[in-house]
Parts: sequence; C-alpha cells; structure tokens
Amino acid sequence: MSLLSYLSPTRLLEGYLRRCLTAAGLTSQTLSIDSETTIHFWGPPPLDNRTDGRPVMLLLHGFGPSSMWQWRRQIQAFSPSAFRLYCPDLVFFGDSTSSSTNRSEVFQAECMEKLMEKIGIEKFNVVGTSYGGFVAYHMAKMWPQKVEKVVIASSGINMRKCDSESLLQRSNCECIEKVMLPSTATELRTLMGLASSSRIVRMFPDALWNDVISNLYQKNRKEKVELLKGVTLGRDEKLSIEPLCQEILIIWGDKDQIFPVKMAYELKEILGDKTKLEIIENTSHVPQIECAQEFNNVVLKFLKGSQ
Repeated sequence: MSLLSYLSPTRLLEGYLRRCLTAAGLTSQTLSIDSETTIHFWGPPPLDNRTDGRPVMLLLHGFGPSSMWQWRRQIQAFSPSAFRLYCPDLVFFGDSTSSSTNRSEVFQAECMEKLMEKIGIEKFNVVGTSYGGFVAYHMAKMWPQKVEKVVIASSGINMRKCDSESLLQRSNCECIEKVMLPSTATELRTLMGLASSSRIVRMFPDALWNDVISNLYQKNRKEKVELLKGVTLGRDEKLSIEPLCQEILIIWGDKDQIFPVKMAYELKEILGDKTKLEIIENTSHVPQIECAQEFNNVVLKFLKGSQ
C-alpha cells in the first residue's frame, strides 16, 4: 500500500491554503441567506465592516474545487491593503448548500447578491472566472446599481451550442460532465490538459489524481451534474447575452482550450464600448493561477484606475 493511502497530498495542500487565506486577513464564515440556502465564504472579520473604507471585491470561482483553490494568489495580493475581499463558495461547492431545486447560474447570481446584502455591502466590484464569469455577468445585468466594475476571466458567456459540441470533440468525451466533473484519473488528466498550458501536471501519477478526485470532486456530485445541465447560456445557436452598462475587463489566456481565445474577441464586441480586453500569452484557462502576477496587475490597474 502506497504512502498516498495514508497521507493525502490534497488534504495537506488544503491546510496550506487555509493558512494563506488566514494570513491575508480573511476568516472562514458561514451565513444563511434565506430559509433554503447557506453560503460559506472567506471574508474579513464581520466587525471590520463598519470602519473598513476599502473598495469591495467579490471573487467568483469556476467549476471545480472550492474558491480557496482558485483564488489564493489574488487573495494574497489584494486583501492586505487594496480591497475588502469576499471569496464565497458557489452553491454546492465547498460548504455552500441549498434545498432549492433551482440549478441555473442565474440562481447562483441571486444567492451571491443575497450574500452581499446580508453582509451589508451596498456596492462592489465582481471578478468571475469561467463558470463564475457566468454568475458575474448575471449579477451585473440584474443589479447595475450595486455592481460597479466587472472582470470576466476565461468565461465564454457568449457560447453557443456548437461551442459545447466543439469542447466535447477536443476532450474526446461524450458528455460535458465527463469533462468538468472527472471521476477517473484519465478524465482528470484530460481536464488538466485542457485547463493548463503546463505539461508537467499531465505527468502526475494516477494515485495523485485519484486523491484529488476523492477530496475535491466527489462531494455534491449529483447536484453539480444538475448545475452543468442547468446553465441557461449556450443552449442553442442564438446568443443570449447583451451589453452591460458597467466598465468591463475581459481577461483570457491565448492558449485556452476550454473557451478558445476567439470567443474573447467576439465577447468584447458584444459587451459594449466600456469593455477592455487583455490577452495573456502562453496561458490557458486559469491565468489567475498560471500567470498570477500579470493577472493581478491587469485587474488592479483596471479596478483602481479611475479611483
């Protein structure tokens, strides 16, 4: 029996991530936003909200592991001085749960707005990656008086049905849950090959991938499959988005194989004159992880530029 059977690398890394977020001044919190839904999030201590004058940033993660796995480098860069940071787990990710039967990304947006209202935040900037970008778009569209600036990273909110079919072809999978919710080492290796430009991750042994699946992809699996099927964007060949009134920053990796970079250029034209586009070279679907410093610099310049 291998050492991995006794000592989980994923659990060890999770402990490290928790310490990083705590060192950045955030605390792990849980809040019931209504009678059905409870949201777990990382944020500043509640008592600090009364005197903290920093602008607010809401970070929305993509489909996959919980928020702390996807935003650690941004939390470390932005939380100490630049922003009052809130980093929630979307519903059915991490420790966020709901008895509601709604599985759309619009429902996720409604839950995030309720969370901010419960905390007492009236205005905020929102940064969403991939699936989190879908949620960010709907928040900006539904609450323009609350959402100030919007960052959409690696998020094909302009996808059509043909884009989903092309992704299945690139991944050699017959259904989207095989791509986004891997249950075997082979499937997870395929996802990492699509999401990351690094070849090193593909060389990890099956035992490590299985440990990741066991710890990060098994919880609420049924509900997450339903979330994938419940996405309202991209159900047919007709675009279902429209321009937003806010200033928008689009960030994309030029090697993205989940949402190819051509979608970024199209999205810029759709979202209106207040939209800026930044392409990060030699980066795939997770520029906030692969090229964190450049990603952070671009976001910081955009959000602080007019202040």
